[in-house]
Amino acid sequence: MDSKVRLHVGQPVGAGQSLDLPRDQAHYLSNVMRLAPGDSLTVFDGASGAWRARVEDLSKRGGVLVCEDRVAPQRNPPDLWLVFAPIKKARTDFIVEKATELGAARICPVSTRFTNSERIRQDRLQAHAIEAAEQCGGTFVPEVAELRPLDRLLADWPEGRALVFCDETLSDDPLWAEEGEAGVWPPAPAAILIGPEGGFSPEERARLRALPFATPVALGPRILRADTAAVAALTLWQAARGDWR
Repeated sequence: MDSKVRLHVGQPVGAGQSLDLPRDQAHYLSNVMRLAPGDSLTVFDGASGAWRARVEDLSKRGGVLVCEDRVAPQRNPPDLWLVFAPIKKARTDFIVEKATELGAARICPVSTRFTNSERIRQDRLQAHAIEAAEQCGGTFVPEVAELRPLDRLLADWPEGRALVFCDETLSDDPLWAEEGEAGVWPPAPAAILIGPEGGFSPEERARLRALPFATPVALGPRILRADTAAVAALTLWQAARGDWR
């Protein structure tokens, strides 16, 4: 059986490798995807490419797969981070899913002065990233980092990584548009920063503009919702500097 089912596994894969599945994954394969012993699926561990595996056993307590051969090489995304302020639950989920599909290498939630959500479930968002990688045919799963205050993240910013922050105040600045600054996207390693629904505070914006590694950009003449802005910025960077060219 040539199955289109794809499953991320939390253990190394390789030819002849036996993979023990936890109860939830065994339930998914058996009761949702209707696989049975002898059926095939594709598995990946995020580092070794995609592999064809055979179902050895499925039960209520777990399951066993056996890796057979590699069907696709490992393909990592460009070294691009998405840094964003969490918003409402469903829209934060959307950002994580689309960032994974669009090729973010790391996803970093941050709290700002106007952030609407003060807490996140890091494990739940990581699960969304895994599910997105399974569905989009990827072999890489970005890490979803823990929520950190923006000022602390900036204080610990890694040397050599450029930061692009999407500044909604530039959307109606004709001089900015004429100068074409919005089309300047630094190469990797880089990061894109999306602010909260209320935008950056004047103090945050002033600090960002003063950083030597940070570049403000506009995302066109309209102010976008935070989740739309994340998708738009990742798309523009990938088209200009990433692996879409």
